[in-house]
Amino acid sequence: MIVAIASGKGGTGKTTVALSLALAAGRPVRLLDCDVEEPNCHLFLDGEVVAREEVFLPTPAVDTGACTACGLCGEICEFGGIIVLPTGAHVFPTLCHACGACVHLCPAGALREVPRRIGELTEMRAGSITLFTGRLDVGQTLAPPLVRAVRARGEGNGLVIIDAPPGTSCPVVAAVHGADVAVLVTEPTPFGLHDLELAVEAVRRLQVPFGVVINRAGAGDARVADFCAREGISVLLEIPQERRIAEAYARGLPVVTAAPELRPAFCSLLDGLDRLRTPAVARAHMGS
Repeated sequence: MIVAIASGKGGTGKTTVALSLALAAGRPVRLLDCDVEEPNCHLFLDGEVVAREEVFLPTPAVDTGACTACGLCGEICEFGGIIVLPTGAHVFPTLCHACGACVHLCPAGALREVPRRIGELTEMRAGSITLFTGRLDVGQTLAPPLVRAVRARGEGNGLVIIDAPPGTSCPVVAAVHGADVAVLVTEPTPFGLHDLELAVEAVRRLQVPFGVVINRAGAGDARVADFCAREGISVLLEIPQERRIAEAYARGLPVVTAAPELRPAFCSLLDGLDRLRTPAVARAHMGS
């Protein structure tokens, strides 16, 4: 089962839920930290990094001697990654999405792809958890290719938990797409409700079954719960607003360590996720 932990905004507790599920699973887990601009799962695990891998993106380079400045590459680039001056084409690497169209269509063959490093992927072992972390290099702006590199480590059998980036933009889509089930973590505040509505729309478009976890329950009002009731969305778990949990998180301790009485609740959450995805899995088998 591939479980994606997502939210419409940062700071709602995605990492809290992802780590707690991984620690409560009681079996081997691959935990994928896809929040590549600010990964933090490793801060809560006592493990050893066993592998590092550089991640590259193919980026066009111009042979100035062969370029005829015809302008075709600049016309076909949808992202403004190439401009053509009278002296020839000029590439803006950070705007390039590595689609390869310019290299393929250049009539003079003046463009070729060269690898450009965008980040690093590390593998850490911590007990029954294998953590894969993507970290985008400073100055790089294109996160989805690195997210997909981390997601590739989730292929195969077993339990996979994805700590997705915050928001509803392209990196989130890259992390959540293809998951068996999603958990949307929110908080009972006006901001939490607003961004939960965006996240719900996103996962519905991706056709991923989902439920909601309300973090810091009791700190706000009932509008999030009322929204879930109106929309027929399952509230899978409510994590109480408690100072000891916040203090433990600030010290780098997972929730199930600070509040061990919550461990059975996360075990039940895993069981509930398996039931939540069953209808979608059945439809997929019927379609095949």
